Amino acid sequence: MSSTLSTPHSADRTTSFGVALPRWAVVLIGTVLLGTLGAVAVVRLGGEQVREPDAPAVKTRALRFEDRPDGSVAIIDHLRGSTVAELSGEQGFLRGAMRAMARERIRSGGNRTQPFELIARADGRLTLADPVAGTRIDLESFGPTNAAVFVRLLQD
Repeated sequence: MSSTLSTPHSADRTTSFGVALPRWAVVLIGTVLLGTLGAVAVVRLGGEQVREPDAPAVKTRALRFEDRPDGSVAIIDHLRGSTVAELSGEQGFLRGAMRAMARERIRSGGNRTQPFELIARADGRLTLADPVAGTRIDLESFGPTNAAVFVRLLQD
């Protein structure tokens, strides 16, 4: 019977699949992972926008959102000057999206009288854009129920 000396802290590089990896393979994998993370960080911190190109616009509507004294929000067609909808109560997603857009607009020096653009695209996507601040929200990312709140605003 042979005896082998081993300790629980020996340099065993056995993976969870039971395969022993040589030291150079572990170093190579670590280097590739760090290189990938570094490349992603350079792109993200460099301000590069990595996104799929937008499909053509099928319908666009310029909308202004006005707070009313009673706490409701009036949504106004900027070109016609007519009220598209008047919302009272929580309206959580709509109010949250508009607060985020308004906050960015104020930071960029814009004001509340300039309209936002609600854009329906050929591929079914829906975008709320602020041409003043250069910000946008792809509304379908928040699910069909939340996007439907804005789809109603496109209808005449």
